[in-house]
Amino acid sequence: MEQIPRNSGFALPSAYLSSTTSSFADFLRAEAPDLLPSKRSAGMGTSGGDLDAPHGTTIVASTFNGGVLIAGDRRATSGNLIATRDMDKVYVTDAYSAVGIAGTAGIALELVRLYTVELAHYEKIEGVSLSLDGKSNKLATMVRGNLDAAMAGLAVVPLFVGYDIEASDPKRAGRIVSFDVTGGRYEENAGFHAIGSGSVFAKSAMKKLYDPDADQDGAVRAAIESLYDAADDDTATGGPDIARKIYPSVVTITAEHGAVQLPTEETSAVAEAVVADRAAQQDWRS
Repeated sequence: MEQIPRNSGFALPSAYLSSTTSSFADFLRAEAPDLLPSKRSAGMGTSGGDLDAPHGTTIVASTFNGGVLIAGDRRATSGNLIATRDMDKVYVTDAYSAVGIAGTAGIALELVRLYTVELAHYEKIEGVSLSLDGKSNKLATMVRGNLDAAMAGLAVVPLFVGYDIEASDPKRAGRIVSFDVTGGRYEENAGFHAIGSGSVFAKSAMKKLYDPDADQDGAVRAAIESLYDAADDDTATGGPDIARKIYPSVVTITAEHGAVQLPTEETSAVAEAVVADRAAQQDWRS
């Protein structure tokens, strides 16, 4: 078999074989900066009014007895129009963490994909996973890297949830971390939080529905109810669409099963029950 000469141009550059950094984002910044989300968005315009890019809307998260969950509606909007009805905004990022995205959809999707690779790359290089604080700090750094685009109106705001396998109390090991566009990182200790255009309504609903001792099923029901309430008052948030079979996305994280995206069969059953109960309440009032 003919061998390829060492200097034939087919060999990988030495940087690709180096393990001097465990950060994939740092590697891209040095070797291919044009692939970073912040660089790819640099030419999209100088103000939010110049570009009507699709925006993701409402994400909710809550802890429960033995875990944490994150859920999102499926609608993306472009100005006053519905850009897509079935966008996924909630993603499993590693075995014990997940991220929900709001803001400029295209940049947010690239950021969360890069973040997922970042966590996997770190684990392969170091042989261990990042701590939960390390994961959220890493995401904060990536959000901060998008600041120039955010100043131009292309903001990305994620919501992070994770299960802390090192927590002293496994029943209270679920954690929620929010961010601002400058990369500010905030631990949410109330047990629930929401981001996006419908977050005010979703949080108001969660204040009444949240139960720290609820099991997973109860927490999923409360999250979907809060999204229903957000859709009721915020036109950018999509409610359960039974006719098109479009239902909220939900990821749960527990010690036993790790991060799992619930199948459509489960979320549809809960969403349809919520719609039926609300319809029954309306019939009773009338």
